[in-house]
Amino acid sequence: MARTDTDVLVIGGGIIGLGVAWRAAQRGLAVTVADPDPGHGAAQVAAGMLAPVTELQYGEEPLLRLGMASNERYAAFAAELSEVTGLDTGYRQTGTLAVALDSDDREELRELHSFHQRLGLESHWLTGRECRRLEPMLAPGVRGGLQVTGDHQVDGRRLTAALVAACERAGVDLHRAEVTELLVEAGRAAGVRLSGGEILRAERIVLAAGSRSHLLPGLPEGVLPAIRPVKGQVLRLRIPEQYAPFLSRNVRAVVRGQHIYLVPRADGELVIGATTEEQGYDTTVTAGGVYELLRDAHELVPGLTELPLVETNAGLRPGSPDNAPLLGPTALPDLIAATGHYRNGVLLTPVTADLLAEYLATGATPELAAPFSPSRFGSKVPA
Repeated sequence: MARTDTDVLVIGGGIIGLGVAWRAAQRGLAVTVADPDPGHGAAQVAAGMLAPVTELQYGEEPLLRLGMASNERYAAFAAELSEVTGLDTGYRQTGTLAVALDSDDREELRELHSFHQRLGLESHWLTGRECRRLEPMLAPGVRGGLQVTGDHQVDGRRLTAALVAACERAGVDLHRAEVTELLVEAGRAAGVRLSGGEILRAERIVLAAGSRSHLLPGLPEGVLPAIRPVKGQVLRLRIPEQYAPFLSRNVRAVVRGQHIYLVPRADGELVIGATTEEQGYDTTVTAGGVYELLRDAHELVPGLTELPLVETNAGLRPGSPDNAPLLGPTALPDLIAATGHYRNGVLLTPVTADLLAEYLATGATPELAAPFSPSRFGSKVPA
């Protein structure tokens, strides 16, 4: 069987794996990505909201710092990708408007605004009238909202295509095959076996296989916690020219206790998402999921029922036990984790790529990555 030696082997060619591979190659490392279809992971479904502030939940302050750091890097990250590849990533500095449709939602948003203020975050409280002045298509019943000018958007599909092209230009070897086994030799991760029988060996291996990371054959038990798949159904509508501008920024709300967001693209696409379903590895688009999204979106923006529905899709978010990513070396020597990003995979791509590339190049764990070490779950390699 053929054997290929490389400095870094990345298992998984989704947005996270590609980002790490590109940055590592820029550090002068020889990098291989193993994936049957690079660029076709969960980011193909994601709406691409870059919203560390409006998505903040209590107890997630370390994740907030990581998300803010990534968001601050996004403009330069997207510009560099476009310069290298000539491809547009769809990055837009639109800001986000989170609105309340009833008094209970308004009180919840008020509490979130107070939380933002205690943390020194920039968000501004608006009355319902001020919200509708910003976005005239909003329902008349909107009771108030939070404007966050620093929460933006990117097109996950365009970004992933640009990362594939950037990897190719940087000399990354995109090995289009499935990894069927992790090879552990002398107590360390030494390589992988591919579906065609080929063996790839590497000095270090980055595991970036999303919600299937912990299922990799050959991975010793206890090295990674279970990464659960969380299904999200998403709709894509088209805004005809006569309706433009329909929305000028990301809009999100809680309707009947369910979070919903609308992301308007510069090309006239409107993305509506997303359901949150613990259904295992099922990616079926259901009538109920489509109905609920359209029903709640209509309550928020009534005029969208006039728009053409052009696509329905479902993807799997990789959720760790605490819904924060696993970044850095695992208990198995020379196996590095880059998984478990849950709903923040697109947002955290630039910072994950930078932090892991720094570790791969220097052997030192960056301070920003320390709270997200896989060892926080007490993982270990059985004797």
